[in-house]
Amino acid sequence: MEPSPPPSPDAPQPPPQTLLPPGSLYRMAWGLYLVLALAGGVWIGLREGSIPLTLFVDPQRWWLHLAAGAGTAAGLLLVWEAGRRSLRLARELEAQLAQVLGSIDPQEALALALLSGFAEELFFRGAVQGAFHTHGWLWAALLFALLHTGPGRPYRLWTLFAFLAGLLFGQLTAWSGNLLAAVSAHVLVNALNLRRLVRQGREARETEQAESPPDDSTLC
Repeated sequence: MEPSPPPSPDAPQPPPQTLLPPGSLYRMAWGLYLVLALAGGVWIGLREGSIPLTLFVDPQRWWLHLAAGAGTAAGLLLVWEAGRRSLRLARELEAQLAQVLGSIDPQEALALALLSGFAEELFFRGAVQGAFHTHGWLWAALLFALLHTGPGRPYRLWTLFAFLAGLLFGQLTAWSGNLLAAVSAHVLVNALNLRRLVRQGREARETEQAESPPDDSTLC
């Protein structure tokens, strides 16, 4: 028997494999974010005696903090866009995240972006960063990065990007004195990235269905 020829570099590649089943990330994320929000609120309340409104917004400078959050989000999105255009690992990561998210719709993606942005900032920047007198932003960024990981090499890139984002969110919080800038930046990054992942997942499923052979049981 003659050995089969090696695959052509231009041949279509099989879809990336992941150890997480489809839809699992979305379900786990909801539970995790609710726990983070509760833990962050309890931690801050025990430490401060209450959770002041000024932790979330400055009534005099809210517009400036929103603008700073939007600008930070734009910078992070540009960094990721450059990465996904130039790094195969980034594209593999997006394909795997789209797969484990499952078939969520755009409304569910927006809800997840809102919940994750608020819950993670309340816990990491509000509770963790606020618990340290020095370098709290660094400890919060490290813990934030460790939360964003998974099986395989592509997820290491996710961890690195999360660390960069955590550093910026921490600096926003230290500069503004509240969570509005960090939350708005976080929500915007997640909302736009999740929207793209949902679209990629839908297109991948449609392509797979179009290329799969017809089921003989449906033929007359």
